Amino acid sequence: MSLLKKIFCSKEEPIKSNEDFWIWFRKNEKDFFKVVKTNGNFEKDFFDKLSPKLAELKDGFFFLTGMVNNTTAELVLTADGNIKNIAFVEELVASAPNIEGWIITALKQPLALENVNISMGNFQFNKENLNFYYTEHPNLPDEIDLTIVHPDFNKQNAKTITNGVYIFLDNYLGELNSATTIDRLKIVGKEEIEKELIPIEKLKHFLTWREKEFIEKYDGIRHSIENDNYNMLEAELENGNPLIAVINTDLLAWVNKASHPWILNIEIRFSADNNGLPNNAVYNQLNDLEDEILVLLKDKDGYLNIGRETANGTREVLFACKEFRKPAKVVHEIMKKYADRFQISYDIYRDKYWQSFNRYISK
Repeated sequence: MSLLKKIFCSKEEPIKSNEDFWIWFRKNEKDFFKVVKTNGNFEKDFFDKLSPKLAELKDGFFFLTGMVNNTTAELVLTADGNIKNIAFVEELVASAPNIEGWIITALKQPLALENVNISMGNFQFNKENLNFYYTEHPNLPDEIDLTIVHPDFNKQNAKTITNGVYIFLDNYLGELNSATTIDRLKIVGKEEIEKELIPIEKLKHFLTWREKEFIEKYDGIRHSIENDNYNMLEAELENGNPLIAVINTDLLAWVNKASHPWILNIEIRFSADNNGLPNNAVYNQLNDLEDEILVLLKDKDGYLNIGRETANGTREVLFACKEFRKPAKVVHEIMKKYADRFQISYDIYRDKYWQSFNRYISK
């Protein structure tokens, strides 16, 4: 009987919290260290064990590992550039205990340019063959619009070289800066150059200067939506169903849009009537959910509710945000809470001038 009990109790407990994950990791860290130290079977003895445990915690975690020196291994937890997951990676690493022989790092950190030499396919990506220039837009003065030039870029190898450039930027700028400081990025070959080239070694300084300037310009700017006017907009879709939007039109006319450059788009799927709209019961549930989000994301804290749009069994709730970390965590918890009632997804992206909402502005 005791043997049977031992067998059936040997299954590991599921990972439900950051603390659970680190307890599990500490139990296995010596085996993991040996794999890294001896350059063992990473796939079987490290990745295949770590990946499922991270997935139990939350999807969207990635990782890298290697030896820092003869006695210390490093585990880099990364969001792979996905804005929605950066806050969760940072929180997981912040909760890590001190583990002898290990350095736990959040996100890929910037490297010295001379140490960044990416090979992909038959192409190299380094300071010798990459340059850039930037484009200014008078109507969008804070927009950072970059063009990276790789001499071999053409239509045939566009995918490979584009991937190589993005990996280069992740390593050179660091994952966080690469994901958050560039508004538009275009990659061209030597035949498409339109401006004087700037050495890639000056890119980091350029972005640091522009971001500092941007933060100083908009620091502390807030907007209260309490007395704003909302308009109801109606349209008919191609399938004949109505689209109904309730939009803060005063906010869309605000001159300081760029102070809240992160757009949060929450998409809520619901059981709809034949016209694609919710019945009264579902309508009230949707409103309760939306009210709960509004309590957690307040305008005074830098989260401005643009409005909502409802059509075809979907409600979109729209915000412009001062930053991206809290919105990701709030919506993640809302998704878990309402999982039995609604199918919820969301996106967070940088749009300094709220061009995503131009469809609501009369021309």
